[in-house]
Amino acid sequence: MTGTGLAAVLAGARLLPVLTVPSTAAAGPLADALTAGGARCAEVTFRTPGAERVLEEMAAHGGLAVGAGTVLTPEQVERAVAAGARFVVSPGFDEDVVAKCRELGVPVVPGIATATELMRALRAGLDTVKLFPAEALGGLPVLRALAAPFPGMRFVPTGGINVSRLAAYLADPAVLAVGGSWMATSAHLERGDYKDIRRLTGEAVEAVEAVERSMT
Repeated sequence: MTGTGLAAVLAGARLLPVLTVPSTAAAGPLADALTAGGARCAEVTFRTPGAERVLEEMAAHGGLAVGAGTVLTPEQVERAVAAGARFVVSPGFDEDVVAKCRELGVPVVPGIATATELMRALRAGLDTVKLFPAEALGGLPVLRALAAPFPGMRFVPTGGINVSRLAAYLADPAVLAVGGSWMATSAHLERGDYKDIRRLTGEAVEAVEAVERSMT
């Protein structure tokens, strides 16, 4: 399964909310808020003890294609897929994680920061990678420089991106989707501010739609 599988899972969605959810009780209301704002997919990071349960509940919601993020080991891949993850995202390139995803038939998007890592992903048969941390690495100019020698590779830039930078990334033909946490931060979730999550998600979806209209 290559990055083409991710494109099929996302089904045209180009906005990927990246979620670190502190409580399983937040899973349902968060899924409701994201879908009400127009989101169609989400990445639940494996950074909290309850991440599996959160992923399971959000996957059962039905309105979102939910994947697992911050996946570091093959064992985490197994747990994520068992919980309902439809794709796996890793902060870096790990051959064992990629192999386990292939074994289980789930799309995997490894993080890369250099041309060397990009070549390793290409040799592994992948056609989609995550540029991470995108803004800290230099943002869109770095993405374009990395994409130039690899015209078939697609990118999911993540890290430090907000709604003000969203359109610029999405306008680049090498970008499949953009990941970001600004729509549903840990602070939002700790205070239960689902209204603002819905608002910010809606703003981001509107920005995506504006880019799509400008490209047709």
